[in-house]
Amino acid sequence: MRIQELKERIDFWRKEDRIGPDMPLTHWKLYFKSTMLRLCKEKFAYFDESAEFRPGAYAIVCSKIRIGKGVVIRPGTILHAHPGENGPGITIEDNVAIAYGVKIFLANHRYDDPDVPILFQGYSEPREAILKKGCWVGANTVITKGVVIGENSVVGAGSIVTEDIPDRVMAAGVPARVIKKIV
Repeated sequence: MRIQELKERIDFWRKEDRIGPDMPLTHWKLYFKSTMLRLCKEKFAYFDESAEFRPGAYAIVCSKIRIGKGVVIRPGTILHAHPGENGPGITIEDNVAIAYGVKIFLANHRYDDPDVPILFQGYSEPREAILKKGCWVGANTVITKGVVIGENSVVGAGSIVTEDIPDRVMAAGVPARVIKKIV
């Protein structure tokens, strides 16, 4: 390994708009409440004093992610906002329950041209994702671009959410569909 490579990597770890296990200069801070809060308040667009970001979770483009009161981002979770200058972000309102391994992505790969490898086709138009207050997102759920999870709604574990989920319902499946109302 060259010294220049090491310097470039350290500069990346210091400056990049992300938090996660691949960022060793800051990841250790997630193990201690005081340093976790300081790091998250510095990195995120908004991070409430009562929120937690646990070791093993990822946030990419932190400056476009808002995390409200009582939210805990658990290990294996990935929050991937859009890096474009005016690109959309992710909003997680107060008292949202997020289980382990939840993934939120704001853009998808394009696949319009069958003669071009998908890797080289770019991305679809990104759109914001919002998790409204009091909702619960089950383990290993994937939330795609432009989705709003309604207030006090439940998304079952392992679901793939491609469309909005209304307030006060339970939804599950691939793709996620409303199963019942919560009265």
